[in-house]
Amino acid sequence: MNELEAVSRITELTVQLNKYNYHYYVLSESLISDQQFDLLLKELERLEHEFPHLAAIDSPTKKVGGEVTKEFKSVKHKYPMLSLGNTYSEEDLIEFDNRIKKSIGEHFQYVAELKFDGLAISLTYVKGKLERAVTRGDGVQGDDVTANVKTIKSIPHQLSPGNYPDEFEIRGEIFMHKRTFEKLNDKLRKELELKGLDEEEIAEKLYKNPRNFASGTLKQQDSKEVAKRPLDAFLYFLYSDIPVADNHHDSLKIASSWGFQVSDHYRLCPKIDDVIQFIKEYELERKNLGYEIDGVVIKVNNYLQQEELGFTAKTPRWAISFKYKTERAVTLLQKVTYQVGRTGAITPVANLTPVLLAGTTVKRASLYNADEIERLDLHEHDVVFVEKGGEIIPKIVGVDLLQRKADAARVTYITHCPECDTLLQRKEGDALHYCPNENGCKPQLKGKIEHFIGRKAMNIDSLGAETVSGLFDKGLIANYSDLYELNKEVLLNLEFEVGDDDEKKKRSLKEKSVQNILDGIEASKKVPFERVLFAMGIRLVGETVARKLAQHFQNMEALQHADLATINNIHEIGEKIAGNVYHFFRDERNRAIVDKLKRHGLQMSIVEEEGVVRSSKLGGKSFLVSGVFTISRDEMKKIIELNGGRLVSAVSGKLDYLVAGDKMGPEKLKKANDLGVRIISESELKEMLN
Repeated sequence: MNELEAVSRITELTVQLNKYNYHYYVLSESLISDQQFDLLLKELERLEHEFPHLAAIDSPTKKVGGEVTKEFKSVKHKYPMLSLGNTYSEEDLIEFDNRIKKSIGEHFQYVAELKFDGLAISLTYVKGKLERAVTRGDGVQGDDVTANVKTIKSIPHQLSPGNYPDEFEIRGEIFMHKRTFEKLNDKLRKELELKGLDEEEIAEKLYKNPRNFASGTLKQQDSKEVAKRPLDAFLYFLYSDIPVADNHHDSLKIASSWGFQVSDHYRLCPKIDDVIQFIKEYELERKNLGYEIDGVVIKVNNYLQQEELGFTAKTPRWAISFKYKTERAVTLLQKVTYQVGRTGAITPVANLTPVLLAGTTVKRASLYNADEIERLDLHEHDVVFVEKGGEIIPKIVGVDLLQRKADAARVTYITHCPECDTLLQRKEGDALHYCPNENGCKPQLKGKIEHFIGRKAMNIDSLGAETVSGLFDKGLIANYSDLYELNKEVLLNLEFEVGDDDEKKKRSLKEKSVQNILDGIEASKKVPFERVLFAMGIRLVGETVARKLAQHFQNMEALQHADLATINNIHEIGEKIAGNVYHFFRDERNRAIVDKLKRHGLQMSIVEEEGVVRSSKLGGKSFLVSGVFTISRDEMKKIIELNGGRLVSAVSGKLDYLVAGDKMGPEKLKKANDLGVRIISESELKEMLN
């Protein structure tokens, strides 16, 4: 066989084998026998051996898992992976549509797509090669699961030559087909039956639903094991510094032409009525799909209009998720207990007779607050209806009054803390009751430490809630600053109890675990100042507020000594937050903890990247950036912030400057003109900086 014939045959075999692989591993369909498949694979192996320069990077002969990852590397997203706002009603959709019209006028279209019930993934391609696959994580950073994603047959390792950017990101959803899930569960059931387990034990050990199973599979440390649990993926959103299309609908077609698997189930909708029609069609059709969906995603089609609409702190204003009504279960309320959070907030919890709901066993449901208990008119041992709020959190939605016993006592909210017996407080306008004993209530003290070590805070992932609880109960730590005084001698072979009250067991810290804990604590000393501030757990100070405070004061010393008026005058820091921050640093115990953290070398000031220079040339003025520029909008925003400017997300009478680029939205421009906002170009902004 000459080289020309080899090229033709290798291409033919690759196409065939990829097709058979996909149907067998992902769709659980055998198009040919195993023997026939092996013969074709061996032929391809032989040809690649004879003509090694013709072997493709993602050849079927190489698509076998086997890389073992001891831990997943955390990777920061270039473009944050924001979540979507949810709705369950047509009224909310119409309200969403009205908000869009108010912002950008009547001339726009929507794209309606299925909302796949899986695990969000971000894939980065460099020169057509899959460089990195990262999970959503906390939206800012996620886990690098590249080795595992490479086992998914429908995700290309190398794109064919084409007109795509040198680097781009494509996002989608990893999921498992219903048929595949059922086959794996059938196999597991047979294995459990052979072990002599009874039906109740088998039911407890069976995989609960495709979504959870897919998520757990992707987090396996051995990609060879991942390959045994066939996953699939639909890709649905392109990101690139160089736009590949003017709108989302066209970008889906382009992604498909590059070789990505894009679902066929999407529609361009001129009006919100067309979106609602699409939703109604798939509420019926979803039962016939080979995979789970839990709703429909609606996006404004045009990218410039998306940019004009912008974002809130957590969600895009140009997209929303419509979720289908959830499955409901009926069960018995056994008792109501109360949990104390790290801020002292008291959350009532309904303890239920276990019931299967949407693929998982539900034993507890949140009752939120005293008002919710009163709204439900909850009585002891009621028969209750349970749903999963947003398909995730179980909640009681009603009571079967016909089954209520005549002598059933009404559930009354507690008056004292269930942990320290302190009289609870509820401020006017507040939905929650609080235990004010923040320095003597055990769950609050433990909760503050757990918050401190969290991933978004100090990221000491070698410590967990159970270990923190054990260290606290043993008297080794009383607050989070004590973590930095732990040593090997104290921790090695330390025994403590773990598990809930129903199933307590002893745990002992071995040398490897101890070293991991100490390494994690040491590494946390490099965590940036804004995250240290967030980790300290000041009430109402989330990640965004902590970042604003850090940028404004630059160091802990300045923040500690700031007066209430100074804190309150920072843009978007309200009176409540300012009060909490001010009083936190007036407390002698908190000051002592901060001093201890300083002594142990934590980051107590903003450390700029090398070469970054700050100035106050833009002197606290507010800016809105809109349109296309010679540099990316993210770069321009960074320049504004580094020079003292303040970024806002919408046009208002308080806006100082609208930085207008090419193709900016006409509605935004009109509104700025109507309000008398000064409109400047990119070159005018540069002049201001010079």
